[in-house]
Amino acid sequence: MTATTAPVVPRPAGPARGATLTATGTLLRFGLRRDRVRLLVWVASVALLFLYAATALDAVYPTAADRQVRAQLVSSPAAIMMSGPGYGLDDYTLGAMVANEFTLWAVVAVAIMNILLVVRHTRAEEESGRSELVRAGVVGRHAPATAAVLLAVVADALVAVLTGLVLVAAGLAVVDSFALGLAVGVTGLVFAAVAVVTSQLTEHGRTASGLALAVLGVAYLLRAVGDVEQTHGSWVSWLSPIAWGQQLRAFVDLRWWPLALSLALVAVLLLAGSALAARRDVGAGLFPARAGRARAPESLRGPFALAWRQQRGSVVAWGAGIGLMAYASGTFADSVSSMVDELAATNPTILEIFGEADMVAGFVAVMTVFLALAVGGFAVASAQRARAEESSGRVEPVLATATSRTRWLGGQLAVTVLGVVVLLLVAGVALGLGALSVGVTDPGVGEYVLVALVYLPAVLVLVGLVWLFLGWRPGLGGLAWVVLVWAFVVGIFGGLLDLPGAVKGVSPYWHVPQLPADEVDGVALAVLSAVALALLVLGFVGFRRRDVASS
Repeated sequence: MTATTAPVVPRPAGPARGATLTATGTLLRFGLRRDRVRLLVWVASVALLFLYAATALDAVYPTAADRQVRAQLVSSPAAIMMSGPGYGLDDYTLGAMVANEFTLWAVVAVAIMNILLVVRHTRAEEESGRSELVRAGVVGRHAPATAAVLLAVVADALVAVLTGLVLVAAGLAVVDSFALGLAVGVTGLVFAAVAVVTSQLTEHGRTASGLALAVLGVAYLLRAVGDVEQTHGSWVSWLSPIAWGQQLRAFVDLRWWPLALSLALVAVLLLAGSALAARRDVGAGLFPARAGRARAPESLRGPFALAWRQQRGSVVAWGAGIGLMAYASGTFADSVSSMVDELAATNPTILEIFGEADMVAGFVAVMTVFLALAVGGFAVASAQRARAEESSGRVEPVLATATSRTRWLGGQLAVTVLGVVVLLLVAGVALGLGALSVGVTDPGVGEYVLVALVYLPAVLVLVGLVWLFLGWRPGLGGLAWVVLVWAFVVGIFGGLLDLPGAVKGVSPYWHVPQLPADEVDGVALAVLSAVALALLVLGFVGFRRRDVASS
């Protein structure tokens, strides 16, 4: 009997080399056209920050003696956590001052720009279904992600070039100016690559952005802890790509090799993102969403309950990040007074600058401003969830039931306000526990909580702005982020840059007394509360009067 063999079916040929990148150029041009205004605003903002910083610092600190006093002030743990490793403090030139005190925040801003940009053009497109329509044409599998990364490269290159140009225009060294700009751009590109990876893990753009921002938060914390542990950074600092950009030592002792670490990490992350993308279907994530119950429990039968179910994960994630940052910051409270005393021994003007205020109280006030700004970020993002629900078409079916507009919008607002209160409590308690863990018992944990909660009216003003735009001009809701960014600039750099009082007053945070160093200003808090309430009421009125957008 003759044995028979099964016919050999040849395997289909794989895609031709480069076929997976087909139409990348077309998508890149589309992305540039789509985000041209958005990118110009981001890039110009970073460049203007450096230009104003170099110009203002030169005016505020014109002599070497003035800059040395500033150098001693930025040697405190709080200042190190919010600036850099402190290169050049022994001869604090204008260039060293700009690099040490502004590079960190430029990097964070550019990193956020890259994360939002990549997720917007990859995972968010898949989630909306538009990516599937695009892929129905002659488009390679990896073309959308590649085009998004190239778009980020273009944006980062513009940041690097414009930063270098404005610093040169301010009179700083040419090579160091462009090196600093390159450090900011390349570090931002690292987080574009991070976003490529997180976009493969989940089905939702919001979650992908949240994961990438969490990585940014961890990188910031590692850099902060490492730089406080040891002058010019410990080994912990080198675990953070943010620190790599600062380790170029621009305007002090320039070295280029730390950039190689960032570029190598970009390559590794992009290869990982490509490998992960090949293991999933379009529109799906490697971690599939859990199937819900067939019937909703009684606890979900209401606008508030549904809104809380949608945002509880965000509240937990923000709470964990803010709590960790607050606790880590609190552990440095014991070293503040001793450091200032050591500085005062060599320069008595330090005590004149600080006045008679308690050094720990001043440290607590500064760190609480920073934490309250982070809570403001949650507040704006949470308040904008209502607009996302409307634009996705999920509001219309709800309003077709017995649920009124006021009740639905009230549920969204209640969750946002509850989240803000919870996060402020977490910030205060964690900061107090961190200080208590190193033996600082005055102020007590309860006072830390009060210091944090005093920022509630200012945060609610941000929520009110979102609500005002939601009610009358939904497309302008993103302007609330502009106000928050300005509040950050005023809160962190207002005194350093010698900004006018009227300009500072645009920030709602500027009107909040910085406890426990200052006294409670009941009038200011009452005015802020009234403004927040008025904005919220106007938002409700506008939402009830206008048409609801359909999907």
